[in-house]
Amino acid sequence: MNVLITGGTGLIGKKLISVLKQHKANITVLTRNIKKASTLVGTDIVFIEKLSVASIENQEVVINLAGEPIANKPWSNTQKKKICNSRWSTTKQLTELINASANPPFLFISGSAIGIYGRQDNRSIDESFTQYHQEFTWEVCKKWEDIALEVNSAHTRVAILRTGIVLDSEAGALAKMLLPFKLGLGGRVGTGQQVMSWIHIDDMISAVLHIQNTAELSGVINLTAEYPVTNTIFSQQLAATLKRPCLLPIPAIALKIILGEMADLLLFGQKVLPSKLINSGFRFSYPTIDKALKNLFGK
Repeated sequence: MNVLITGGTGLIGKKLISVLKQHKANITVLTRNIKKASTLVGTDIVFIEKLSVASIENQEVVINLAGEPIANKPWSNTQKKKICNSRWSTTKQLTELINASANPPFLFISGSAIGIYGRQDNRSIDESFTQYHQEFTWEVCKKWEDIALEVNSAHTRVAILRTGIVLDSEAGALAKMLLPFKLGLGGRVGTGQQVMSWIHIDDMISAVLHIQNTAELSGVINLTAEYPVTNTIFSQQLAATLKRPCLLPIPAIALKIILGEMADLLLFGQKVLPSKLINSGFRFSYPTIDKALKNLFGK
C-alpha cells in the first residue's frame, strides 16, 4: 500500500511509520528537512519537500499529522498564528490537490484534537456532541476540520482524528510530566477535578490502522481511551506506578503566571468517549490508566 504522511517526524508520525514499515507499506513523507527526517524515521522511505498532484495521485492513503506542537511555548499572538497556520495551510493544500487528482487516494486521514470541544464539565462527550466552548483550541480545530472536510471526491473517504492526550514514555505530554514525579514532587494540577481524556500511543496507532481498514468509519472520530480520569486520579496513578509520593499540588495561579492562556490546557478538561471506535469493533489494549502506565513504566 502506498501511504503519504505529513508530520511524520512527530510523536505519532514516527510510531506510525515504524508500524507501517512492518506492514510493508510504501511510505512517502513530506518534510522541510530531509536529512533530519531520515535520521528520525529511517532512510528506507521516500522523502519529498513539496506537494503536487503527482505526489497525491501515487498514493492510496494520505495521513495528515502536520502541525506546530500546541503546548511547546506560551500562546503569544505570534505563536497562535504559527499553531494555526501550520495546520490550516498544509491541510488546505492537501484537500485542493486531492480534489484536483484524477486518481485520488481512497482514504484521507487528517488530524484534529479533543480541544475542539473546549473546556467542559464532567459530562460525557462523544462524536455527536456539538455544544462546543468557543476558545482558542476550538478555533484551531474547527477550521482545521472544516478544511479537511472540503475533500469532495466521491472516491475518497475522509476521517478526522480528534486525538486526546497521547501517552508515551519518551515524548509528548507525559514525558514532560515525569521529572517532578520521579523526584517525588508530583501532584494534582489546580483542583484536580478536570477530566483528562488520554490514549496509549500503541492504541493510537492501532486505531489509525483500524480506521484505514474499516470502510464505515468516516467523519470525526474520537481517539481517546474508554475510561478518562480526573487529573487527581491520573496524578495518583502515575506516582504509584513510579513508586513515588503524590503530595505537591500545582496551584492554578502559578500555572497562569508561568504559562498564561496556555495554562487552560492543564486546568480544564473534557470527558471524551470513543463511541465510533467502540461501535465499529475496535478493542483497546490499554483501556484503563493503570494498565497504560504500567505498560509504559511498570517493572
